Amino acid sequence: MSFDSVMKELRDFRDRRNWKKFHNPKNLAMSISIEAGELLEIFQWVDERRSFEVMERERMRIADEIADIMIYCLYLADISHLDPEKIIMDKMERNRHRFPPVTED
Repeated sequence: MSFDSVMKELRDFRDRRNWKKFHNPKNLAMSISIEAGELLEIFQWVDERRSFEVMERERMRIADEIADIMIYCLYLADISHLDPEKIIMDKMERNRHRFPPVTED
């Protein structure tokens, strides 16, 4: 599935439910944070080692929360007229300069 078809699917889903009126920067940013909190809740109170066990046990729930976060991020990029692929690649380029590769001694 192409990225354009994903965006078309998201827009169609939103529009068929008349949700576009709720998609403003504040609401979408809040939704991203709320969904990230739900993802964090899955791992609450477990140490690093057990977090891998939780990840396996709660795989579908984690996938759902990651999808929710990504969907809201894409909606926010869309209403901001930002190309998600471009902003990710631009950020990666800045990261390459900011965080050079580790060289072995």
